[in-house]
Amino acid sequence: MSLYIASLPVHKYVFVDSAFIRKNGVGFEPAVWFGVVSLYGRSWGLNVMLESGAVYRSLPPHAIAFNQTPEPIWAIGDAQMWDCYGDTFSLLEFSYLREMRVKTKDYSGVYLFTAAYFGDGYSRTPEQGKEFSFIELNNGRLTVQPTNRTLFEDLSFTVDTGVPTDLLTQTEVWSCE
Repeated sequence: MSLYIASLPVHKYVFVDSAFIRKNGVGFEPAVWFGVVSLYGRSWGLNVMLESGAVYRSLPPHAIAFNQTPEPIWAIGDAQMWDCYGDTFSLLEFSYLREMRVKTKDYSGVYLFTAAYFGDGYSRTPEQGKEFSFIELNNGRLTVQPTNRTLFEDLSFTVDTGVPTDLLTQTEVWSCE
């Protein structure tokens, strides 16, 4: 359980857009992404360590890249679909999904880890509760997408038939007592 801030399952070497962290910053500089911050009504915040040893906290997800020449135009709406809706959450790298190929509506990439909220009104309501996949995209950028916006590719199991249009939204709370 995390309140407000959590450590990544595994740190990632990334590049930070200097315009987000320096006066007159230009280009991308190396960093280590090691944590996330969740505040209600805001984007995910990313905590990184710069080469100087300085820790920079709560960068928006469109401020980092996985190489020095990523997709040049990348806005907050490309990086994240929904604002955070709580501050109590869990991060987990599902071992089955580890480094699996994943498609979003417009992009494809590799699964990094999952964030799941709990203890709030949204996550307690089946049709509102969501888990979010953090994905390293082929264009060198990060996106955070809910599970209903992703398709995973397991070459030994899945068949690409397009986006399923007949899946039901869970609306019931199930209990055996």
